[in-house]
Amino acid sequence: MHNDPILEICVDNAEGLFSAIEGGGDRIELCSALSVGGLTPSRGFMTLAGRQPIPVFAMIRPRAGSFVFSPEEVEIMKADIDAARAAGLAGVVIGASLADGRLDMATLATLCRHADGLDRTLHRAFDVTPDKAEALEQAVELGFSRILTSGGKPTALEGVETLAGLFEQAGTRIAIMPGSGVRPATAPALLARLAVVELHASCSARFVEHDQQLVDLSFAAREMLRTDASAVRQLKAILCSAVADRAGRRTGRA
Repeated sequence: MHNDPILEICVDNAEGLFSAIEGGGDRIELCSALSVGGLTPSRGFMTLAGRQPIPVFAMIRPRAGSFVFSPEEVEIMKADIDAARAAGLAGVVIGASLADGRLDMATLATLCRHADGLDRTLHRAFDVTPDKAEALEQAVELGFSRILTSGGKPTALEGVETLAGLFEQAGTRIAIMPGSGVRPATAPALLARLAVVELHASCSARFVEHDQQLVDLSFAAREMLRTDASAVRQLKAILCSAVADRAGRRTGRA
């Protein structure tokens, strides 16, 4: 595992992609439909992202709703992994559940084999597992590099106690990447409790659609979210400062 701070920004459109890069994001999670937690981005979007100067991971999730996938959906996910590889992306973000919430080890093993050569993140299917300690060991067994998690709560700050236990259990075997509700205003409290190296956020700000006809015809929502480059910049500075301070304290104790 690396010790350099990594701020991953999730985006679902080209404007957000470029704002995340402008703000100093270190890695992109590329999605469509962030309003439902993120779905697989289009091939065109993957191709655009693959030409950018920072690593990009594609969310591989064919639909909204549960993480219980049919054999046909698994085939779709395999094809989408192929598209991510062809676009030159660095990795994929995957997850799959059984009906009782446990990780679907058979499906995940199939997807991980299919993604050979790509870096892999286990997404928040982890958060619905009934036994997170068991799920962490399974993620290590499957060869994931990191787990994106809020500790099973709506936000990472609310799940900080569970996250602390996961950090301790994981050690250097797998990265725990907190996400959900992470903003410049909330990150300091989170970083004060956890030895975070990788952090996940959208850094989005609300804006109002001013074209009333688009709203009236349901072509646009009245309020939407846009990636805010200044928020990315602020969050990156907070993360880097926290990692540097922690390293300084370790050096001071040596």
